[in-house]
Amino acid sequence: MKNSLILCFLLFVVTANAQVTLTKLWETTDLPTPESVLPTKNGKSLYVSLIDGDAAKADGKGGIAILSEDGKIINKNWVTGLNAPKGMGIYKGKLYVADLNEVVVIEVKAGKITNKIPVEGTVFLNDIAIDAKGGVYVSDTRLGHIYKIENNKVALYLDKMTNANGLKVVGDNLFILSGPTLLKVDAERKITTIAKGLASGGDGIEPIAANTFLVSCWVGLVYEVKMDGTVTQLMDTRKQKINTADLGYNAQKKTAYIPTFFKNSVIAYQLK
Repeated sequence: MKNSLILCFLLFVVTANAQVTLTKLWETTDLPTPESVLPTKNGKSLYVSLIDGDAAKADGKGGIAILSEDGKIINKNWVTGLNAPKGMGIYKGKLYVADLNEVVVIEVKAGKITNKIPVEGTVFLNDIAIDAKGGVYVSDTRLGHIYKIENNKVALYLDKMTNANGLKVVGDNLFILSGPTLLKVDAERKITTIAKGLASGGDGIEPIAANTFLVSCWVGLVYEVKMDGTVTQLMDTRKQKINTADLGYNAQKKTAYIPTFFKNSVIAYQLK
């Protein structure tokens, strides 16, 4: 009996500390400089922001493509005429896109731009997160600022967020990848450091389980990051010069979608 209890305890410890693994499912090519992937709510398609030009210039080459859940290109030119589109978020049938120094609003059903919200003084808007009430948060990596948009009105939400990039709202908390550090900001804007130690600045962030995030770094790194501060490297494609930009995640299918930026593809990975 004693031995059985010890065995059960050891199995519990191993399971509790099991590392996530990533298995490649498919890769979609011919996507000009994909920066971010966002699955639709039903998981049957994916939005992909395409910079297709200079990531820091207003050149009008950017756009949004749509892929199927298994990686087929549905519409490579769903929305065109953007500048350097990066992070995206959906709220009540509208897709919000961080596009250099403005947030572009797209009516999903029509596939048309309905509004462009300028964020004055910004130079490199990067990621977007949306809360349950429709508040849109957007990061400016170069300035280290986080802005909040409510009813089309823009206000500075946080400053001094060094290299602020990836954003994610979970409950009442906003999670921010600030350089190699993951921060939590509560409803009163109290900032707590969750984890440190990424080898490069964080880019994409998605919750994959209770108190656990999947985090990508643009240089070619993917991590499992836990709320207790544990950081585990899952992937390193730096030698192959494959970037891992702003990832998306389908929780039902346990599938991560990683845009490779200069390699012009999106790769899907099964999490186990």
